[in-house]
Amino acid sequence: MGAKERYKEWMQKLPQDDPLYEELKAIEGDEKEINERFYQEIVFGTAGLRGICGAGTNRMNVLTVGRATQGIANYILKSGADPMKGLAIAYDCRYHSQEFSELVAAIMAGNGIRTYLFPELRPTPELSFAIRKLGCISGVNMTASHNPKQYNGYKVYWSDGAQISGEVSDGMLSEIQKLDFFDTFKQMPLDEAREKGLVVMIGEEMDREYLDYVEGMSQHSRDELDQSVCIVYTPLNGAGSVPVRQVMKEMGYTNFHIVPEQEKPDPEFTTVGYPNPEDPQGFALAEKLGKEVGAEVLIATDPDSDRMAIEVLWDDGEYHFLNGNQTGAMLIAYMAQGWKESGKLPSRSALIKSIVTGDMGAAIARSYGIDVFEALTGFKNICGRIPQIEKEGYQYFFGYEESIGCAPGEAVRDKDGVCCALLVSEMAAYYRKKGMSLKDALEALYQKYGYFSEAQVSLVREGAEGAALIGRIMDAFREGKPQQFGPFTVRKVTDYLHGYEDIPASNVLRYDLDDGTWFAMRPSGTEPKIKFYYYAVADQAGASAKAVQDMKSAVDDLIAKVK
Repeated sequence: MGAKERYKEWMQKLPQDDPLYEELKAIEGDEKEINERFYQEIVFGTAGLRGICGAGTNRMNVLTVGRATQGIANYILKSGADPMKGLAIAYDCRYHSQEFSELVAAIMAGNGIRTYLFPELRPTPELSFAIRKLGCISGVNMTASHNPKQYNGYKVYWSDGAQISGEVSDGMLSEIQKLDFFDTFKQMPLDEAREKGLVVMIGEEMDREYLDYVEGMSQHSRDELDQSVCIVYTPLNGAGSVPVRQVMKEMGYTNFHIVPEQEKPDPEFTTVGYPNPEDPQGFALAEKLGKEVGAEVLIATDPDSDRMAIEVLWDDGEYHFLNGNQTGAMLIAYMAQGWKESGKLPSRSALIKSIVTGDMGAAIARSYGIDVFEALTGFKNICGRIPQIEKEGYQYFFGYEESIGCAPGEAVRDKDGVCCALLVSEMAAYYRKKGMSLKDALEALYQKYGYFSEAQVSLVREGAEGAALIGRIMDAFREGKPQQFGPFTVRKVTDYLHGYEDIPASNVLRYDLDDGTWFAMRPSGTEPKIKFYYYAVADQAGASAKAVQDMKSAVDDLIAKVK
């Protein structure tokens, strides 16, 4: 069935007073818009759903969310797990997040599956923590993470607290695909579900347990820290506001400031537009406040507070953004030294990083005797490896990827922006006590391990035409087999399309070139873009930066030839 036929089917089956019908009626005759909404079903991948809110099979709405939820309920019931172990549900500040979360609870209750529902927005890492703490079968967070305001998403977790992958993800998808969007899904009114114990409200007690865990990740005592260090924080109008403020207060940071315009939930993201802390533009208001109060470090978390990024005061008096490779490497060095000094560093510790993350963090970890493992991008893959390495006798130490995501403790099996905000603040306080800034600390790491340079470039192409172009770009590299990129000769090509060693299959290409330089490329699993990652290391910063630029220019030349 094509897009036009799907559109007609929805118009026939939706009641005329339904908002979805009215929305579709408004685009009648607009073939391009109809195609964008119906050319595919919204993809159940990367741990769930993510897309633009609106009417259509390729949109987030009560029909696509309801169908997915019924499919997941069917999978849980067929898994043999006790349905009363339940499913934890959280949501962020976005449009429809609370509505969708209550729909999930109602459908699960209608299927006899207990749910634990937060009454207000909560950060993604707390959901992961709650799943493990409550012994749940699964979990759902209604969030589009860092995507623009028109998006929402549906993150799904399994009993280990990590996002679903592999057999679980495939099994859920199979159950979802058996259903029609207009099937009558089992639902129970929430009031009735509460009375029957099928919906249990959770909140302050779980908050306290999660915050105790976060505060327990502290590496140094207060007398080793200068807690007057000036810090500015922005939650980008998301779920991090309350927990980060509470942690910083309880841990004794006396010079902590929050950006007032971005303190409270705002689904419009009025002051930032694109609420991604990976984009330095998101720090504009934090920089303004930072200069007013004399902040040494600026911290930002995304709307569901799993991602965290920082900017650091530089010698020129300006704030400089640290990318995910740099921030991750600094946290690895800080925590490894802290574990070593306290005697907590096990003989078999494990760092897990993604295959497109740089090598600096791995070099630091290995210098402390920590073994390094790789995984596909996304924390469903990074934290999904924790059970495997634990079976091999390792103790999990740290997981991260270049896109400003870090999981510093095993109790949360996902990125944890709240915990990382505390650790960065403590790191700044620790070095300040020693008469150093975070910039000084990073420079010391470069001098010891080499000057690592990197660049990440995203080529955004929206819609069906964009997806087709992204596919042709991947084909051009894969089939063209280039042997030279500017001054660099290709030494090795790793194609993950059918899997590589212990890494599962994924549409990723990596090119290892001369002298340790390399780049990788992959289509995003959550956004309409293809990403390129460039890396080099040298004894001097200028040399590694030039190598990165030379690689990028050569790759750009090849991309420009793809039509």
